[in-house]
Amino acid sequence: MGLDVSRDELTVASERAVLVTIALPERPFLNEDPFEEIRGLATTAGARIVGEISQKRQGINPATYIGKGKLQELQELVLATNADVVIFDNDLSSGQSRNLEKATKVKVLDRSELILDIFATRARTSESKLQVELAQLEYSLPRLKRMWTHLSRIAAGIGMRGPGETQLEEDKRLVGYRIRDLKEKLHEVQARKEREVKSRRGEHTVSLVGYTNAGKSTLMNALTGADVGVEDKLFSTLDTRTRQWHLKEWGKVLLSDTVGFIRDLPHHLVASFKATLEEARQARLLLHVVDASNPQVEDHIQAVRKVLSELGCGEKPTLLVLNKVDRVTDQSIIHVLQAKHPGAVCVSAARGLGLDDLRNAVISALSSEFTTVKITTAAGNGKLLAFLASHAEIIRQEFVGEKAVLICSVPKHLIHKVEGQGVEIVPTETLLV
Repeated sequence: MGLDVSRDELTVASERAVLVTIALPERPFLNEDPFEEIRGLATTAGARIVGEISQKRQGINPATYIGKGKLQELQELVLATNADVVIFDNDLSSGQSRNLEKATKVKVLDRSELILDIFATRARTSESKLQVELAQLEYSLPRLKRMWTHLSRIAAGIGMRGPGETQLEEDKRLVGYRIRDLKEKLHEVQARKEREVKSRRGEHTVSLVGYTNAGKSTLMNALTGADVGVEDKLFSTLDTRTRQWHLKEWGKVLLSDTVGFIRDLPHHLVASFKATLEEARQARLLLHVVDASNPQVEDHIQAVRKVLSELGCGEKPTLLVLNKVDRVTDQSIIHVLQAKHPGAVCVSAARGLGLDDLRNAVISALSSEFTTVKITTAAGNGKLLAFLASHAEIIRQEFVGEKAVLICSVPKHLIHKVEGQGVEIVPTETLLV
């Protein structure tokens, strides 16, 4: 019983929040406004910001993360603003959260809990709901003692004794069973998703990836004419959506929109969402969309690359798309980004600028995945000839006796479908011209 109540307790919707962000040598502030991202996350979750505290430290306090003087400042700010919750832009241990709650007399959430809360409210499909629940439970398991403290306050008021250790151990077992069941269900989802994605191996597949709120959904709408919902909020897309994108003088491409990434994305969340991100893992080309107008654009690029590496996509062909260039007032910023990232394409998805350049760049990138070969097969091999007509560019075709001889540009990943069964394939570079 306690689990449902305590998980509901994590929501920050309509609550008055004090934000805290701490800079450490290994995690410095990224810009002049260190609260920009955590403020956006808290607002997306529905909180009202009533106060902010920042500090630079050489190390953390093992008991409360922040020092004694800063803790006193936090206590006074919570009282003065009548805050309901304190939100840290850092990850706290269960002990630190518990000690901070005792000191401030209000709920304390860290960055990972806030992101998990947003994902829980944004999940729409049964698949994403399973993924979020698993991530929340795995994150919460070592923190159950603290969560029972929330429950005791609800049930019997602040300062009253919480449920006994017996009930706590019972809940740990229940959580363990639920985690096991969720993993089994998600394993089935993952296997089904892999089969579904692999069934498209004969298609040209392109996947949109990028930092949250970079404009991926807006770009998908601009390219495909789809009516994908767009919000100026973090994590507006959690479920992968695939649409047909028709490239002039090229053909059909399957374009997928994926969940946005963020700096310090909770590890449990990345692991849980591998099924959703299967589209990106299997895509022939990734379009890495970035908000060129954001002062932290370079940090966002690196954060996305880190998550892609965790997913095993680090070496996949990727085209960098500098979006929202119409919002960049200093054009030297664009020149610097293009110098750092040769081949990057500038667009404004909202205004439809640069989309032709992007189409040409995608065609060029996909073309590099082709190889030109000479194929000799039986003239009556209608199945193969139909396959080549649909999936390859036939440069020349002639019939010699009972044989058909074709010079084709074939996707490298489809060569295995052409080989065998009496078919002779010779790379054109080995032929005498």
